[in-house]
Amino acid sequence: MTSQRTFRRLCVYCGSSNHVRPMFKEAAEDLGALIARRGWGVVYGGGSVGLMDRVAGGALREGGEVIGVIPEKLMGLELGRTDLTELRVVPDMHARKKTMADLSDGFIALPGGYGTLEELFEAVTWTQLNYHSKPVGLLNVDGFFDALVDFLERAVAEGFVRTVHADLVLVDNDPHRLLKRMEEVRLPQLAQWIDDV
Repeated sequence: MTSQRTFRRLCVYCGSSNHVRPMFKEAAEDLGALIARRGWGVVYGGGSVGLMDRVAGGALREGGEVIGVIPEKLMGLELGRTDLTELRVVPDMHARKKTMADLSDGFIALPGGYGTLEELFEAVTWTQLNYHSKPVGLLNVDGFFDALVDFLERAVAEGFVRTVHADLVLVDNDPHRLLKRMEEVRLPQLAQWIDDV
């Protein structure tokens, strides 16, 4: 029988661009709403633009807790969303990522650019090295991450990622199924693979 983990909050990484197709915006809103309907809070980058804004809006409309974490520099550019449950302004990007991770019990990446990928892979690496034991999901909206999934499979095949870590990034195009898999996943421990480094 699979034991199910309990989430209090999930961190959502996603793009800040407004110049994307409506389907991506809708997926972000739907994910925020779904997390809130499950009684979990959303932690995100605090922005009032792009998919970030849509995730927060979806969760807030369902009465969910939404905590934004934004660096001073971006807050100074008036990019912070101010109707959140809480908006934490931190000194820099490093503090932002650490604060978001500390507040969260798991991570989901939606489509995005450089920042989204950087945040995603840092969270995965921290899970791999057991700095935390929190699942990481990738919501593959309209096949957006197909090339990335191919890369990850190649990295495993070529020996750069160990087989035991092949499923550290849980990939799904259905948000309900992805959240269920995140609840049920069993994460490897450092002792399971460190001997063959």
